[in-house]
Amino acid sequence: MDSRKRLEYFLKGKVVDRIGLYPFLLGFSAKNVGYSISTIYNNPEKSFEAQIKTIEQYGFELWPTFGYASYGAWEFGGSVKMPEGQYEQAPSVTNYPVKSVEDVYDLKLPDPRISGSIPLAMEFAHLQSKINIPITPIFGGNFTMAGNICSPTNLCRWMMKKPELVHHIMKVTTHHIIESVKYWVDKFGAEQVIPQFWEPLAANNVISPKQFRDFVFVYLKESSNEILKMGVKHIFYHICGEHNLNLQYWAQIPMGDPGICSIGKEVDIDTAIKYLGKNCIIIGNIDTKIIKNGTSEELYDVCKATIIKGKKAPRGFMLSSACETPPESPPYNVYIMQKAVNEYGWYK
Repeated sequence: MDSRKRLEYFLKGKVVDRIGLYPFLLGFSAKNVGYSISTIYNNPEKSFEAQIKTIEQYGFELWPTFGYASYGAWEFGGSVKMPEGQYEQAPSVTNYPVKSVEDVYDLKLPDPRISGSIPLAMEFAHLQSKINIPITPIFGGNFTMAGNICSPTNLCRWMMKKPELVHHIMKVTTHHIIESVKYWVDKFGAEQVIPQFWEPLAANNVISPKQFRDFVFVYLKESSNEILKMGVKHIFYHICGEHNLNLQYWAQIPMGDPGICSIGKEVDIDTAIKYLGKNCIIIGNIDTKIIKNGTSEELYDVCKATIIKGKKAPRGFMLSSACETPPESPPYNVYIMQKAVNEYGWYK
């Protein structure tokens, strides 16, 4: 079974021969083919080329993707800075569009066709469509996008002091998500689109489970239900960071049949399977510090232990880095993940 067929079977709920290998590679792919990291985010053609060649080189069950965790700032009228130098690996916010209480109520929904990175993402989507792979637009999760609009500091302060402001922003981000996914669905068809949502800011490192319930859960559930009503079959959530106390709520968020859920290193694979495995393909969760700085022997042992746990996932499992693989990671360590899957990932 080749990588494309294996991925197709995962999504259709069919029996596969081994677990998948889905390392989170963006900047690494650019460096792998001699491009600057910024090309992943500002040059759709080179970004697509770099990812395709890296997937081919390592034999991953992976589709190229276009997006970044700071989504929302640029799209709502702020600005971002493209990565430069050795220690930057993704766009970062340089100007938040909302700075004051008055700005919250002046916040306008952007045109999902022309705002911020959306035209670049659409150009990338047409490249995906040409080779008949899933169309995978990446958005910030509802809450993470809110933090990119008004800053995490203001968002957290307002949750305590002015909760009505946070609810207003969350309604706006939720509406934007629904409108934007519809734009992709209208272009490519619902069954071809697998939207991705990254939700690091909603982790328990930042907010409590009660705040997750009150300020995040209801909006995640609303946007997911509306997306599935469009005919989308699978929603991909990247639950980055410490979400253990939020898992009871994540388990109630519809993600499709099957859903796809990628977890950080903080959530044990067994715990993820307990809460999410009945309905989702589980993806995770090798510590990126080990991929970048660990020995190949240390990484191999961690991958082996993770694979043994992951094979118990009833809807399927894919080995992956817990978040984006650092661009400076040794290429041999990226290969070690493939080696571990080939030696321990078979179901028979």
